[in-house]
Amino acid sequence: MSDTDTPTDDTPKKSSKLPMILGVVLALLGGGAGFYATWSGMLLGGDSEAATKEVPEKEKGPDVAYVSVDPVIISLGESSRSRHLQFRAELEVPAAHKEDVKKLLPRVVDVFNSYLRALEPGDLEDQAALTRLRGQLLRRVQVVVGPDHVNDLLVMEFVLN
Repeated sequence: MSDTDTPTDDTPKKSSKLPMILGVVLALLGGGAGFYATWSGMLLGGDSEAATKEVPEKEKGPDVAYVSVDPVIISLGESSRSRHLQFRAELEVPAAHKEDVKKLLPRVVDVFNSYLRALEPGDLEDQAALTRLRGQLLRRVQVVVGPDHVNDLLVMEFVLN
């Protein structure tokens, strides 16, 4: 036989799993470090103690009070499907001005009566009627009472019957 007839190995070499294991371990370490950095406030957080402090009383919200306005019932006339409008509202006022607004409630009721009585029945039956009414009444109340004395008008009852 000749020297060139040496047997060759045809079995493929196994690839090493070390890079894959190293990649998984590094990914887990990076994920854990990222979670800790975010959770502790080092990233995207700021002071973690400031987030747990109680909010001072002044920052909890505005100091408001509500003043009830007497219910108003308006007859709508014969051309309307409904005969009466029953309307009740409350005024959101700064707590410091609550007594001032209470003193002017008769004028507020007069403004409500005057405006609601002047409306056409079709104005009340429209889908956007309540929003328009609210805006118009709030503006009229602010003219009577003062713009800094009334923050908002809350419609509590709006019944067409």
